[in-house]
Amino acid sequence: QVQLVESGGGLVQPGGSLRLSCAASGSISSSYTMGWYRQSPGNQRGFVARINSGGSTNYADSVKGRFTISRDNAKNAVYLQMNSLQPEDTAVYYCNTYHPLLPTRDYWGQGTQVTVSS
Repeated sequence: QVQLVESGGGLVQPGGSLRLSCAASGSISSSYTMGWYRQSPGNQRGFVARINSGGSTNYADSVKGRFTISRDNAKNAVYLQMNSLQPEDTAVYYCNTYHPLLPTRDYWGQGTQVTVSS
């Protein structure tokens, strides 16, 4: 059983930056893969970024070069640094985690709203 809590969302102007945080608790270890997804009105929840236990990362094409995912295993936390934000990035951002031996048993946070607007 794992619990996830996101924070750091808010309102920013186009071209601005935000840093999202996700704190994990419960039966989680550094072996878990952690990532971020997002969902805007009328759209399905989509993949944003992922980082595994060894620090290997993967990004959606739409955010590559602008977003950076990182983790702190001692704190059981994952972060998403978002730069050069655009209105198309507006969405609710969700933290996700799973153990690689049980990839179908994943966990989700409650989400944090990111709004990019002038």
